[in-house]
Amino acid sequence: MAGLPDLRLDSPETAPSLQYLHEQILEQDDMNGRDLRMVELFFLMGDCRNLIVLLGDNLAKLPYIGKWNKQELQEMIADALEDEFEDDKRFPPFMADFVREYYERGQEKGYFPEDRLMVRYWHYLKQHGTGLIKGWATLSLDIANTLTALICEQQGWPVEQYTYGYEKTSVDEALMAQLREIAADEDPVHKEQRIDALKWLWAEEETFFDAFNVDALYTYLLKAEMLERWSRLDPEQGKERFRQIIEGLRKEATVPAEFTAHMPKDENIYAQNAGTYNKNEK
Repeated sequence: MAGLPDLRLDSPETAPSLQYLHEQILEQDDMNGRDLRMVELFFLMGDCRNLIVLLGDNLAKLPYIGKWNKQELQEMIADALEDEFEDDKRFPPFMADFVREYYERGQEKGYFPEDRLMVRYWHYLKQHGTGLIKGWATLSLDIANTLTALICEQQGWPVEQYTYGYEKTSVDEALMAQLREIAADEDPVHKEQRIDALKWLWAEEETFFDAFNVDALYTYLLKAEMLERWSRLDPEQGKERFRQIIEGLRKEATVPAEFTAHMPKDENIYAQNAGTYNKNEK
């Protein structure tokens, strides 16, 4: 989509809202079916979060931007719980499976519905996304699995009890060091900001040379969602803290020579974040 403003950490208020971006994407006549399906995978995250809200309160207003409206999600929930009906084919199968699990286990100690649904969502992305989207899902799973394992290690808890579909991952030393610091952070807001900062830099690096394809649009949506989420808390403090975290990560990282060789001299400061992760093969 041409004409979108640049997303700036120091001016999150200038970022278009997800509501606006969703409406603009739906109006695009030249977007092919495959690209539209990839974009819908992003907004499926909002549908998952709305599902959690409705399972907690069937009359609640949906706070997140997704593909399906409240009535459609309610119909999916009803079909999932009714033995005489097949699951609603409009929705990914993992959503109905989660609804049944929620009603069976939702009150159990150590059961965190959003965490468990997001793991299902990331696995779905790995099955149906582009190479970049699969890489994003893998990164998200690696971060979630590693942080959960580190926290369980700190508390002496069995990992399997607090995770769903746990996979022991092998992350590089730089990322592991950063995740250990995050796990030790006692401020939950700062902890989440640091996680988002890692993901922001990964998204920048992976699409640095892709300005006009669906992967670039997908990462634009990811970054717009982060800015929108943090600006709702304490706009001034939130944006400054987020900016400082990302700039700090950029200064700590190293850069492969082949990456900086293609960049103009005045843009080399950006490349300080490269090398934080080993790129996923596409």
